[in-house]
Amino acid sequence: MREGTDDDAAVIGASLSAPDRFGEIYDRHAVAVHRYLARRVGAAVADDLTSETFLSAFRIRGRYDRERTDARPWLYGIATNLLHRHQRTERSGYRALARSGVDPLATDDHADSVAARVTAGARAEEIAGVLARLTAKERDVLLLFAWAELTYHEIAEALRIPLGTVRSRLNRARRRLHTALDRPNH
Repeated sequence: MREGTDDDAAVIGASLSAPDRFGEIYDRHAVAVHRYLARRVGAAVADDLTSETFLSAFRIRGRYDRERTDARPWLYGIATNLLHRHQRTERSGYRALARSGVDPLATDDHADSVAARVTAGARAEEIAGVLARLTAKERDVLLLFAWAELTYHEIAEALRIPLGTVRSRLNRARRRLHTALDRPNH
């Protein structure tokens, strides 16, 4: 944050009397929230979910805990809750990737696309299959950690779960990924 710029809590507080100020929260975080959602459900659905995330956040901004100077965990929590409405689409996309090797949820962002291909390489089908078999709760924790780059504490805040639950879900998800990826290719 630049010197002299209000933190997220101050901006949200100011938006209670000057609603236009909430646009600063959108400007700061919309791209990251959209990127996270697009990697989970594709760009078209992510556009709608990003809009819904910020609209919901605006509506409930009076309940925001202003002790939290960073609104990202709060926004990711809202986004993840909205995402649950779209879980069937997400699971279907991972299953299609596991079957075909073609990612139906790929974003139009070339840099993300190249990075994903370099990282996953030929194992993309296996990874997608494991992601599809994770529970929704394990997948949420894993993808908030890996794609949204939230800390354990931020994930706990975003999902409103204890820190120990974040650790155990992430551990289970990682174990499943490692088990699947340690097997030789067929």
